[in-house]
Amino acid sequence: MNPNREKNRIRFIFFCFLFFALVLCLKLYFIQIIHGSEFVDKADRQYVSPLNNLFDRGGIFFQNRDGSLLGAASLSTGYNLAINPQKITDPVLIYESLSKILSLDPDWFYFKASQKKSVYQKIAERVPEELMKKVEILKIPGLQIQKERWRFYPGETLAAQTLGFVGYDGDNLVGRYGLEKYYEDVLLRKNNQAYVNFFAEIFSNIKQTISADFQKEGEIITTIEPMVQTFLEKKVSEISEKYTSKLTGGIIIDPNTGEIYGMALAPSFNLNKFGEEKDLSIFNNPLISGLYEMGSIIKPLTMAAGLDSGVVTAETKYTDTGSLTLDTYTIYNYDKKAHGTINMQEVLNQSLNIGASFVVSKMGKDNFADYMRRYGLDEETGIDLPNENHGRLENLNSPRDIEYATASFGQGISMTPIETVRALSVLANGGKLIVPHIVKRINYTSGLFNNISYINEAKQVLKKETSEEISRMLTVVVDKALANGKVKLPNYS
Repeated sequence: MNPNREKNRIRFIFFCFLFFALVLCLKLYFIQIIHGSEFVDKADRQYVSPLNNLFDRGGIFFQNRDGSLLGAASLSTGYNLAINPQKITDPVLIYESLSKILSLDPDWFYFKASQKKSVYQKIAERVPEELMKKVEILKIPGLQIQKERWRFYPGETLAAQTLGFVGYDGDNLVGRYGLEKYYEDVLLRKNNQAYVNFFAEIFSNIKQTISADFQKEGEIITTIEPMVQTFLEKKVSEISEKYTSKLTGGIIIDPNTGEIYGMALAPSFNLNKFGEEKDLSIFNNPLISGLYEMGSIIKPLTMAAGLDSGVVTAETKYTDTGSLTLDTYTIYNYDKKAHGTINMQEVLNQSLNIGASFVVSKMGKDNFADYMRRYGLDEETGIDLPNENHGRLENLNSPRDIEYATASFGQGISMTPIETVRALSVLANGGKLIVPHIVKRINYTSGLFNNISYINEAKQVLKKETSEEISRMLTVVVDKALANGKVKLPNYS
């Protein structure tokens, strides 16, 4: 190698560095010395934060019957406004200028402006962009503007307990309830980690691990149909007002797929104003976590078990005496009347406790208990919501006949509403135990997607013929017996 050529190359590189250093120094000189006061004045007037650290989160969508999407949880952008009291020379003039644009309490503003030991006092939050543009025109010294983004729920109260909301857990904004919590890994955006990962990859081979985290990010599309949800919430609210109940709820499910079209509770709350709620229990979803003795709606499950095991048919008859004494305890029909010799169809038509007990006596205790467990009444359903509970069937471990008799009409055993709905779906879908769920699709930011279906996971717990027969019997109940047929829908059976 030519030594002179090598020296020339070193000199060239040295002079390049020297040139760039001089350019940088000149730039700093112009910024700090020549235009220093101009930039200081500009900084004193206002400060708008960059977008880098703005809150970000994946969206949640409802889906209409025609396939179109409706935002359930999205992001909204606005501005926080603060003042530097040390730069405020005429608070009265500034207040008069700002109050023409923003709704500001004068006493509050003057108090903030008087805090001369502070350099930052917030005076307004979530100011819309159109108003902030008017504020910027004023060029008020000491004014600080910070861009902000937050979670917004367009439906306000719509499916509140199902959606859940985003709130602080320590210093972090995370999903606290509902879908927001259950799908935290999908909805969370790891913005702050992006910078750490860049340098981490230089020093260690962790690229695959980092990529896996980011591949989880996406948005979720739910099975909730807005019109169905709105209808259900209206009905639940009406029932709550009519009976002045402390808690009323309802679930609408597709018994074949497990997709939940509506899940409603009363009372409910406004997701955009959850901080105003004093009773934090309103955020919970008792439809998946509450345990209740379900009463007479368990009778169809008892009857289906009797049909499936072959001990009764719709025409099997018994003599109804109106009461039954077992283990020194006496149980009665709801009206405490004897109904004579009647068949199993009439047991459902008239919702007779003694008739349901008769079915269990024909089945035997162990057989009946086995069917209740087949229905999944003592296990979690697997629904995609947090804090799911499971039913209690401990009474069916007892040797006492009375426990099984009362369980036949839903007393002495407890379960969640979602467990109950899933079990009743077995009667309508050919005898299969399905998985209820609320999210049908995840769209990942990587461009991939996941269509969610649990149809192949359904377990056969009743014969198809049993499902068809109990469905026929319950159709008769609705069309002819329930309120003397007044609840039958026109053109439907």
